[in-house]
Formats: sequence, structure tokens, C-alpha cells
Amino acid sequence: MFRFSWTVAACLIVSGFCLAQRGFEPIELSLRRGRSYQAPQIVMDRNGVPEWPRDSEFPRDDFTFVRVLYNPYSGYGRGKWETDWPDSDLNFSFRLQQLTALKVNPDPIILELTDPRLFDYPWLYIIEPGGWRGQPGTGLNLSDEEVYALRSYCDNGGFVMVDDFWGEDEWEEFYRELKKVFPDREPVDLDVSHEIFNCVYELPECPQVPAINVALSGFSYERPDASEVHYRAIYDEQGRPQMIICHNTDLGDGWEREGENVRYFKEYSEPKAYPMGINILFYAMSH
Repeated sequence: MFRFSWTVAACLIVSGFCLAQRGFEPIELSLRRGRSYQAPQIVMDRNGVPEWPRDSEFPRDDFTFVRVLYNPYSGYGRGKWETDWPDSDLNFSFRLQQLTALKVNPDPIILELTDPRLFDYPWLYIIEPGGWRGQPGTGLNLSDEEVYALRSYCDNGGFVMVDDFWGEDEWEEFYRELKKVFPDREPVDLDVSHEIFNCVYELPECPQVPAINVALSGFSYERPDASEVHYRAIYDEQGRPQMIICHNTDLGDGWEREGENVRYFKEYSEPKAYPMGINILFYAMSH
């Protein structure tokens, strides 16, 4: 049972987007090696993203963007888990506060799946789970302890959004790990008639968002075998959504890179990445 309680209204405030052009400075994150690895306390450079006060009476009853830290030395650099961090997390939190009546924590956090604090938060974000171009072991690559923790989290009311992996090799890599967590369940494909595409914003199609460099080159997909976007759901026995899997799309880049190029913002961030992210969150909250 979650220790977190929602005391917020799920209604949309009509508001316009304001494109804030800003530069991005690299942020150094020191990680420790070893089986007892714990995510460090991170003081993030907000890079100009506004802050706002939390409710002084109910400081814990707001939405916190929680990014999952996994396999920290896989793939490249310090780990694929930190792709688009921290700007996507900060920007999405800001837009959620700006555009909806939801109370939002201005400070997103990072947690491992085995962290007991996970159960304080009903929504998790996992990015790039499919491995580096399908290379085994470079994606989510869950330990037995993480499999147990993630299944327990989902079966106790938690919801997971999975984002930003492309092509059939990465799908197979992710699907292998998914079956460790849900051996008894299969992901269900959602088409545009599903309520997740119109529960807050009405979307005319299942949105596909490429990385900014791909979009500015004139393409909407990042791999030859990734032209068709898929949104898939995992449901429990009562029909409650436990996971939404965004495959062949990169909503996080639409959040992260919103201030870098007006064309990208107008074609992808504003009409696709933010509306779909908000829809996913509100769909999870209302079921």
C-alpha cells in the first residue's frame, strides 16, 4: 500500500506555452561503484527553469517526477538511465505545474528500484530501457532484487512510464526484462481511439517524437525499423494500468530540448511531447 496520498484536482487550466530559450551547461554526476551503490544527493542546476513554492500545509501531497536509476555503468558514459536528465524532468515538472491544476514538486528526484522510498511515489519514469542499439546487458538488465521490487511496486498501486527506445532489437532487449517482472502478463497495443490519447488533450494520432537532431534532419523516427510508433500498456487483473510503454518515440527529448529550436518546439514539444506526457500521467491517476 502506498504511503502517498493524492489531494489534487485533475482538471486542465487553459494556458499557453511560453518558449524560453536557454542554454544548457553540462552537469557532472559522481557515481560510486559497488553492489551497495546508492543514488547520490544531487543539487541540480535548474538552467533557468522557474521554481515555485510547495503547499506548506500538505508538502508531501504533490506530484514528484521520479526517474529510475538502473545499471549505472551500462551502454555509454555513466548510464543510459540519465538520458535527457535533468532538463526533461525539470521542464516536464514546470509545464505540469503551469498547465494543470495538479500540485507539483519543483524538484524531481532519482531513485533506484530497491530504494524503500519508492513506495512514497506513485509514478516512475524509466528511459532508454532497450540497450545500446540492441546490445545485450546495456539496457534495463534487472537483478532479481529489482525484479521483485518493481513487481511489488506495480502490484501495490504504482505506475511506470517507459520512454525512448527504438527498433526491434531494443524492443526484444526490453521485452526480455519485462517478462521477468510480468511473466503472467502481455503488453497491450493502444490505438488512437484509446482514452489515453484524449483524456486531457485530444491527440489526432499516436504521437511520435524524435530526438532534435533527427527531427531537424527531416525525419520523425531514429531507426529504419522504427517508423511505426507503439504505445503499449500492462494491466493488472482488475484492469488497472500499471505501465505505459512508449516505443519508437522520445517524449523526453521533446521535454528536454524545448528551448533550443523554435521549429522543434512548435512541431514536437508543444503539440506532441507535453500533451502526451500529461495524458499519460492523468490517465494513470484516474484509473
